[in-house]
Amino acid sequence: MWPGEQSSTGGPDPRQPAPWNAPTVASGAPGGGPPGRGPGNGRTKVVAIVAAAVVVVAAAVTGTVLLGGGEDDGARPGPTVSAASASAPSASPADDPRGGDGTPKASVEGWTVVANPGHGIAFDVPASWVPQSRDWVTYVAEDDDPDEKPLVAMKAPAVLKEKWCGSDGDRDGSVEYTPLASAGTRGNNGARSTEEIVRTDSATWVYGAFAQPDRDKVSTGPVTPFTTDSGIEGSLATSRSAGVAKKGKCDVNGKATTFAFKSADGDFVSWSFFGAADVADEVTDATVRSILATVREYTPSDA
Repeated sequence: MWPGEQSSTGGPDPRQPAPWNAPTVASGAPGGGPPGRGPGNGRTKVVAIVAAAVVVVAAAVTGTVLLGGGEDDGARPGPTVSAASASAPSASPADDPRGGDGTPKASVEGWTVVANPGHGIAFDVPASWVPQSRDWVTYVAEDDDPDEKPLVAMKAPAVLKEKWCGSDGDRDGSVEYTPLASAGTRGNNGARSTEEIVRTDSATWVYGAFAQPDRDKVSTGPVTPFTTDSGIEGSLATSRSAGVAKKGKCDVNGKATTFAFKSADGDFVSWSFFGAADVADEVTDATVRSILATVREYTPSDA
């Protein structure tokens, strides 16, 4: 959830400044799927914010906030926004790399494009994934942090199987749902290197969504170079948990992969995937790599 003062409606005060380049409430209602639990053991929370109102559910944290970037973060649009400048008049629809509303077209036939115009990053996901709205943000926070300061976040994500697992952990009669996986992008202002970003972010997603409070259950593989199909070069790392205590129906191990690079503007940015691991319908590493390979930059529209 978001740090800072609470509004009279129970949500964060949109006037309250936030730490680490991020969590300040922006205007607009999140779209896409319904709020629910994030993957893992329910030790983090999910919120959906419509203007300043907040609905608290459970597990990874979702809502309308800002993610590391420049002065224009508060007005950043997302997957459904009109983005990119108009193509040349002579270009045919088949040759135009953007859809009718200016959003980039998917680069893989049958897949769906996911775009973050705030950073000019797009990627594609299989048709079974559901892109969230332009202002939708998912993040994780420490369970015992009274301010619930976000540890790591992603903006305008796509979600796979939003109701993958359902449970009533607090026995209040309300079922809370866990998605199987999520993927999205963010800015990484303040980072010193792409290597630092991929190690830290991938491990933090696994810790926050699956392994709390046991950091020693999270391990991170080696950092390796990676180049996307569009030619973006950066660093890549994957973290996993092992031995997560199964205290509830939806408690599982998790994994996360982060790819970081310098944008055309010279800013550190990243793409991350996180999801359930060691389960029958786990997203395979090959599929994660296929999605990652579609990461590309584009020029959002100023409109």
